[in-house]
Amino acid sequence: MTGPVGPGPAPAARVVVRPLGTPLPLGFLGLLVATTGFAALQLGWVPADQGRAVALGVLAATVPTQFVACVLGFLARDPVAGTGMGVLAGTWGAVALATLTSPPGATSPGLGVLLLAAAAAMLVPVAAATTKLVAAAVMGLAAVRFAVTGVAQLTGDPGWLTAAGVVGLVLAVVALYAAVAFELEDAHHRTVLPVLRRGAGADVMTGSLDEELGSLAHEAGVRRQL
Repeated sequence: MTGPVGPGPAPAARVVVRPLGTPLPLGFLGLLVATTGFAALQLGWVPADQGRAVALGVLAATVPTQFVACVLGFLARDPVAGTGMGVLAGTWGAVALATLTSPPGATSPGLGVLLLAAAAAMLVPVAAATTKLVAAAVMGLAAVRFAVTGVAQLTGDPGWLTAAGVVGLVLAVVALYAAVAFELEDAHHRTVLPVLRRGAGADVMTGSLDEELGSLAHEAGVRRQL
């Protein structure tokens, strides 16, 4: 809403900020489902012909939850959450579809290239997540998981497949911890489990409203250009 033109009060604008719950636990739990399911396949805990069931589960559970987390992340003015969850949703969707359309246990060099590119893409939100180190650790491990799985798909080497499964299980544990920690923090409005916030991220639970919204005029959606 703008003021009058000409003599009188200077033009002003009103920006409405909508409170949202953090989408990170939802996205990290979706990641837990996907990485655990595919790790079980890669480690031989379930037969290769169960790959279709895992892929369908990822398409039904992981991709939608991470897509929702992506949208809510951008709405909450958190580009790290939005970008990271968006890349994760798209990558797991591609892996699931490739698994559905391939023979059980088959590897695909094309999928390997895609996974290596996704690993590089995940480094973008990791580089920006300097204020939430636990979130950065989850996204960094996801990048490693995609990279190792990409090499396994390119080479078809059982050793690389086993390594991808092990990294996938480590990622599952870290993602579960991060989901619990951020969920408890948002529910209790204080840090319950360490999420290793630092810098500007360390003050978000204790800072004033003026401090939180001080740079709002320079954020995407408020400034004139992206």
